Amino acid sequence: MSGADISVQDFVMRFGDRDVVDGLSFDVAPGETFGLLGSNGSGKTTTIRALLGITTPTAGTLTVDGVPYRPATGGIGYLPEERGLYRKESVIDVMTYFGMLRGLRRPEATAWSTAYLERVGLADRAKLRVDKLSGGQQQKVQLGITIMDRPRLLILDEPTKGLDPVNRRLLLDLVAERKADGATVVLVTHHMDEVERLCDRILLLKDGRAAAYGSIPEVQDAFGGAVAHVTLDGSVPESPLYRVVRHEGHVAYLALTDAAAPDGSDVLAALVSAGVHVTGFTMRRIPLDEIFVQVYGHDAGHDDLPATSEHEETSTSTGTGTGASGAAA
Repeated sequence: MSGADISVQDFVMRFGDRDVVDGLSFDVAPGETFGLLGSNGSGKTTTIRALLGITTPTAGTLTVDGVPYRPATGGIGYLPEERGLYRKESVIDVMTYFGMLRGLRRPEATAWSTAYLERVGLADRAKLRVDKLSGGQQQKVQLGITIMDRPRLLILDEPTKGLDPVNRRLLLDLVAERKADGATVVLVTHHMDEVERLCDRILLLKDGRAAAYGSIPEVQDAFGGAVAHVTLDGSVPESPLYRVVRHEGHVAYLALTDAAAPDGSDVLAALVSAGVHVTGFTMRRIPLDEIFVQVYGHDAGHDDLPATSEHEETSTSTGTGTGASGAAA
């Protein structure tokens, strides 16, 4: 299976006098796993909804396989952040129903759903009503619906939200399998470990513009490249060899300046000479979570779109056309 390609060029989305997205351009190659990152209000959801034809852009072009996408086209699995399952029906009936909407025959949809529920530890929940499941269990069901017909493009908005570490890993394994199968994956997440594990390239959005774009090493290099990861007791003295990126408890990240040796040996020597008790010292690339903090600070931001009734309707009705479980309960 070959994945879909995405092209977003000069995209602008304006609501009233506010530009939610302002001149955004990026591409996603077939078979690539692409991280779309940003704080709340950065424009992520707005971009996805315009790409899927749910909203109309103010300006610019957004295409999938070279043409503007329309829900009737199919071929996309979209997992929205908001759950959209029929809550009063049984799990197996809901999954079978959505499988049939996605073009599977009933026996095929039921068989696939049964096998999937067994794999994700929900076989004993198959005949329960959806509203009897926990939030994390519902998320597993919704992901299953999203991937069951092997879509060429997966767009996953916070797919591991509400899951414990064990189930996070399980769902990430499922996404990795789709990637190995050739699907293009767009991943929206705040978990940088998920990004580092799965993504080939990333885009960091801030205030509707690209704050960083490229492969993970390229983005890391743009924000300082290598840093010293130091385990120590006490404070970190000032030095022309480095700047303190972060110091919390007994761990400090030090970004080396041009005056320092690339291997950080003189930084270690300077710390020891200053009387710092160093118990660990390694050189590594700057962590993505530190880049996230540098770009966005601690501002939680605000929602991408105004909370109007029209917005609420689109957020719950898009799934059946694009392949997600987005039916209103």
